[in-house]
Amino acid sequence: MVLRQALLTGARSERLRKLVSTMPVSSAIVSRFVAGETADEAVEAARRLLADGLQSSIDHLGEDTLDREQATRTTNAYLTLLERLSRAGLTRGAEVSVKLSAIGRALGADGEKIALDNARTIALAAQNAGTTLTLDMEEHTTVDSTLSVLHELRRDFPETGAVLQAYLHRTEADCRDLAHEGSRVRLCKGAYNEPPFVAYQKPNDVDRAFVRCLKILMAGQGYPMVATHDPRLIEIASALAMRHDRSRGSYEFQMLYGIRPQEQLRLVALGDTVRVYVPYGDQWYAYLMRRLAERPANTGFFVRSLLTRS
Repeated sequence: MVLRQALLTGARSERLRKLVSTMPVSSAIVSRFVAGETADEAVEAARRLLADGLQSSIDHLGEDTLDREQATRTTNAYLTLLERLSRAGLTRGAEVSVKLSAIGRALGADGEKIALDNARTIALAAQNAGTTLTLDMEEHTTVDSTLSVLHELRRDFPETGAVLQAYLHRTEADCRDLAHEGSRVRLCKGAYNEPPFVAYQKPNDVDRAFVRCLKILMAGQGYPMVATHDPRLIEIASALAMRHDRSRGSYEFQMLYGIRPQEQLRLVALGDTVRVYVPYGDQWYAYLMRRLAERPANTGFFVRSLLTRS
């Protein structure tokens, strides 16, 4: 827990970001979790996954944008990505994931409107390409804003996906609100450094909250997207789907690029839908730190790579 908290704190440290970004980081640790820096590399990753029966949700890395031009560039990066996915014939198996902080939400009093406008642009491009958009969830202070943008987007793009984080105390209520017909909801544990008054701190408490939320989503009329690598939670999710007479295809499992690839293939072989979260871009630092916090055993390899000169 101490290591996890340190890594999550480090994910927001500009000083540490600069240090890590300028050191000779081994490409192996980054490429394990990140598909590449360009749209073409992300498209190729989606192509390889689809060949193995795996779907994908592609995220152009970046967050906490404080420059309107950067928010526009990020929006345009998604438009380029969607055009190339469509041209490659991959949109039947690939969607996009977007963080509102990457497309303008932090830009002052008009930030939420700017983010909504940019999200609309991406959602329209996704719809025209024959695929969907999912809004990523961020820190607890942004949940209401994200759900408000989701509500507005779903007026014109009802297929827009939501993400809920089980470790937040409020999430059971949010699950009830979103477990309606046509609602796509990705349930994950949560990967930010949140205070005890808003989030469960102990792993067992987070797991129990995840199961409570999962019960609500599986019993509802929506489309649950179960984002976990935990074998126990995967087993529980499968059992709940059977209990509620859900056919395979009325829910899906989601896992991160580079984590438990054999389990992804095992679930596909059983007939389950599995979607892989595929990040790409050069703004990999915060994302990587959160992945290390989720799997601290990787930290030793990462630290050794920082000290290795290529």
